[in-house]
Amino acid sequence: MATSSNLSGNGTSKRRWGIVAVIVIAVVVLSAFLSLRPRRIRVQLTQVERQDITSTISTNGKMEAAQNFEAHAAGPSTVKRLLVHEGDKVHKGQLLLQLDDSDARATAAKALAQLKAAEASLASLNSGGTQEEVLKRRSDLTKAQAEREAAQRNLDALKRLKESGAASQGEVDAAQERLNRANADITLLDAKSTERFSKPDVARAEADVANARAAYDAALHSISEANVTTPLDGTVYFLPFREGSFVAAGDLLVQVADLHNLQVRAFIDEPEIGRLSKGQIVKISWDAIPGRTWQGVVGKVPTTVINRGTRVVGEIICPVENADLKLLPGVNVSVTVVTSSHQNTLTVPREAVHEQDGQHYVYVIDGSHLKKQIVQTGVANLTSIEITQGLKDKQDIALASLSPTPLYDGASIKISEPSPS
Repeated sequence: MATSSNLSGNGTSKRRWGIVAVIVIAVVVLSAFLSLRPRRIRVQLTQVERQDITSTISTNGKMEAAQNFEAHAAGPSTVKRLLVHEGDKVHKGQLLLQLDDSDARATAAKALAQLKAAEASLASLNSGGTQEEVLKRRSDLTKAQAEREAAQRNLDALKRLKESGAASQGEVDAAQERLNRANADITLLDAKSTERFSKPDVARAEADVANARAAYDAALHSISEANVTTPLDGTVYFLPFREGSFVAAGDLLVQVADLHNLQVRAFIDEPEIGRLSKGQIVKISWDAIPGRTWQGVVGKVPTTVINRGTRVVGEIICPVENADLKLLPGVNVSVTVVTSSHQNTLTVPREAVHEQDGQHYVYVIDGSHLKKQIVQTGVANLTSIEITQGLKDKQDIALASLSPTPLYDGASIKISEPSPS
């Protein structure tokens, strides 16, 4: 009986080991089958669709008057009279304010006196001296001419007497010397009349006149600047002083502009400058009036770049209509430049487009596999990109892989259905 039990136990053990072996072999075969079978990638699907697409540049800017007049104090003074207030409409040539010009008038009077003195000195030089000096030289010249005539007559008489033996040679020589002295005196007096002053003397006097005239003109200009008038029609939008206020040299006194025509000075980062051109549409918004948008156009593109804080930017100037006068000069605004816009064009989400070696491509759905498709792109914004060549409307493409394995050409796929909303 014991022998029969041992034989029965050995048979059971062999059967168990056989079952284990069969299971191991089945697992190995199944693993091999699974490893050799292509892996399927779960992908998120999207479609090529037609829509309007716009490319923009967003930045900041500052409003300013398109035509602006501002007056600054020429020197220290006080506000004598104010004839307008902020918000007043004014017309070309209208007097806006007056500064105290008493110092300027005193300066002008002193400069005028210096100018007259310099002109008198120059006239004296040009005429040969003062009137007294001129009269004296004329008198001396008359006397010298009379002396020369007397000396000439005396010389002629002595020459005749010598011929008859009534006069000696010595007397004739003395008469000749007298005539020579008279001629020398006349020559000297003539020179004093025409060449009394040297050319440097005259040039110095002329310079004194020019300097005195410039000082007088400057004083007159200061007087005129004390009366501030506007050269254009517009609105007084900045007037910081009151009557009696002290102003320093260079202080801004008043600003006038036509507030219907403003412009925005916007700051474009250097990498975006190449996308700009004149005539592009510009949209302006101001936090003070939420939901309101103003429209303008790019009127001037950057000609250089400047450092503005931590940014390197180019400045654009964009005229903006301000019909209801809600926008104000000097306010900070948000600016959007529409660089390009296409209507009813083929587009796909930006994340569906890949790039390699300068080429753009997408993965189209080809049955249960992916197929790499080269495409040509156009306008792009933050979410979409235009496809100009390579795809058709409503064509299915892979948006992204939902598996650890990335998308690749020829991949076997399983479409992930969008979750119900």
